[in-house]
Amino acid sequence: MTSLSLMAPAKLNLFLHINAQRADGYHELETLFTFLEFGDELTFSCTEHDKVEIIGDTGDIPLEDNLIYKAALALRPFRRAETGILVSLSKKLPMGGGVGGGSSDAATTLLAINQLWQCHLSLQELAEIGLKLGADVPVFVNGKTALAQGVGEKLTAVKLPQRWFCVVFPSVHVSTGAIFTHPDLPRNTAKLTSDWQLANTSNDCEALVKKLYPEVEKTLVWLLKYGPSRMTGTGACCFVELDSADAAQRVLSSLPSCWQGFVAPSTNISPAHTQLDSWLKMQK
Repeated sequence: MTSLSLMAPAKLNLFLHINAQRADGYHELETLFTFLEFGDELTFSCTEHDKVEIIGDTGDIPLEDNLIYKAALALRPFRRAETGILVSLSKKLPMGGGVGGGSSDAATTLLAINQLWQCHLSLQELAEIGLKLGADVPVFVNGKTALAQGVGEKLTAVKLPQRWFCVVFPSVHVSTGAIFTHPDLPRNTAKLTSDWQLANTSNDCEALVKKLYPEVEKTLVWLLKYGPSRMTGTGACCFVELDSADAAQRVLSSLPSCWQGFVAPSTNISPAHTQLDSWLKMQK
């Protein structure tokens, strides 16, 4: 039985600017995505049953609403291998945390099943399918640290030096939809110029989320002891950038027991892609 195990890595939005709201309700934005060497673990196995099954840490999400399931079904019309798929999920990323858990799971599913079902779709084709599942899915499919613009579909690869991060989840769930539809969300940040600097950026969602979720503000203030803190995406996860694994681990060791967290280095190439490349070499 053919199987493939891949990570669905966490992402951080190192900044998030909202430039405008379009007539269709979507927002024009600019954000810098980077990946972390930490994430959910998914194992995909071909089965004799012509169906998609998911076992493991699925929470209370109905199968038809699970992004892993939706991603698999989206590839069914392209499959050349008449098999079913069993997905085993080991969840490490918090849901509603702003680190891309669901989107990353969906993208990893597209990458894996594209191989197992012999769909022969390009990354661009997979990204177009992924965009229908969620705005962040294409960046995970492409698998490179990138500046995203438009509604998140225009990606420009960026190379960043590796850094260590301590990421803290303050045990509250933030609804992305609620933040993006809130009347108090800033929507007029000027677009980046060609010589933009990371130090001159911010997260336009942060002030509103802090107001609505005081626990997020407490987390950001607590992290300030160790360096400039920032929220990722629409939250709730917050992070601080550090020089070494030891420094990041010291922050995590001091974490109040009411919060969860993890440490990980950044990477310009998604671990899902690195692992998939290794798997493909073994198949030859």
